[in-house]
Amino acid sequence: MTEPDRPAPVDPSELGFERIVYEKAPPRATITLNRPEILNAFDFRMLREIARACEDVSWDDSIRVVVLTGAGRAFSVGADLKSWGDDYLGKPGEYWKWFGAFKDAHDRLREIGKPTVARINGICVGGGNELQMACDLAVMADDAFIRHVGPEHGSVPAGGATQWLPILVGDRRAREIVLLCEEVPARKAEEWGLVNWAVPAGQLDAEVDRVVESLARKLPQTTRYARQHLNFWRDFAWHQTINHARDWLALSMATEEPQEAIKKFLEKK
Repeated sequence: MTEPDRPAPVDPSELGFERIVYEKAPPRATITLNRPEILNAFDFRMLREIARACEDVSWDDSIRVVVLTGAGRAFSVGADLKSWGDDYLGKPGEYWKWFGAFKDAHDRLREIGKPTVARINGICVGGGNELQMACDLAVMADDAFIRHVGPEHGSVPAGGATQWLPILVGDRRAREIVLLCEEVPARKAEEWGLVNWAVPAGQLDAEVDRVVESLARKLPQTTRYARQHLNFWRDFAWHQTINHARDWLALSMATEEPQEAIKKFLEKK
């Protein structure tokens, strides 16, 4: 699609997305990560599509709330490590470009100007957890779990986790999640404040509907400004660190540790 002449929303069918499903049913828009065969791992194209969908939502006054979710049995397992292995290992310059798309997707999601709800339908790992933390609120199926694996795969989770986990769950719990790489069940995630609600899987949609309907009744301009203030500490932590992380992680991809870790992971598949 060519660049628009003005900030006007379009019908989702005009955008030609391949990695996400983008739907509008005012007052709600839904962005569904749609690579279920690989547990919604995101590649460069998916990240670009997320950013473009968020941009379109931000221009659409008929949309009051945005839901982010995943197709199949996962919310998202984060970055597509096969793509990393093929395209970015040993190529710091190429990884730096990829990370730019990751950063842009996050910025578009957080700066969308409307409340966002993560519908965590299943496995939520690594960058998947960072995407759900970028949302305002989160509803999680009680048979799902959250986990970080960066220290096992040679990638520091500095695309949201190291910045936001201490804010959401406290310093010691953040260290536990990042350093131990253990599963955090839904009920524990709720207890720790990593998500707002953990509900039986069969009640997930009803609970998301309840939250969306409540948010949609709020005044949009006032809500937008309230979000801006609520985002202060998250934005402060993000902007103070993210470009440093982008450069360091890019250089790290040329070193032995991540190369060996990712190769071992791919050999297991």
